[in-house]
Amino acid sequence: MAQISLRVDDELKRNAERAFDDIGLSMSTAINIFLKTVVRENRIPFELSADPFYSRQNIAELERRIGEIKTGKSVLKEHDLIEVD
Repeated sequence: MAQISLRVDDELKRNAERAFDDIGLSMSTAINIFLKTVVRENRIPFELSADPFYSRQNIAELERRIGEIKTGKSVLKEHDLIEVD
């Protein structure tokens, strides 16, 4: 049997233990269920969302703009930074 050691926020751990206790599971059992589901389905078993900066659409737009700069169709311009609160 392998042992996994990880760090989590104290409050998160307490809240998770309460939730698992309400369901009738130990933390270890819940984590094992999660890992077995990952292996069986070959994916994270719930939806994750990422920073929209890394979306396919935004990456494609950035690549398009870089291409325009490389071909000379567009140029970079210097500007003053504006501070925002």
